[in-house]
Amino acid sequence: MKKVFLMIFIVSVSSLVAKQMTLEEKHIQEQMAKEQKFAKEQKFYQGDEYNLSEQKVDPKELDSVPSIEPEDDFDMTDVYRDDI
Repeated sequence: MKKVFLMIFIVSVSSLVAKQMTLEEKHIQEQMAKEQKFAKEQKFYQGDEYNLSEQKVDPKELDSVPSIEPEDDFDMTDVYRDDI
C-alpha cells in the first residue's frame, strides 16, 4: 500500500516538475521574442541604415514660405455656452 502511494506521489511530482519546466521554457521563448522585437525597433529608431540627407531643409527657403493665417478664430468657450 505504501509503495502505491509512493509511486503515485512520485508520478505526480514528476508531472508537476515537467509542467513547470514547460512553463519556464514558454516564458523564456516569450522573453526572447520580446528582445528580438526590441532589437528590431532599436535598429529602426537608431536610423543608421537610413539616408535622410534628401529630407534636409535649407533655412533660407523657409523665409520664402508664406505664413497662413487662420480664416476663422475659433473659441472653444462658445461650445460650452448654454445661452446660444
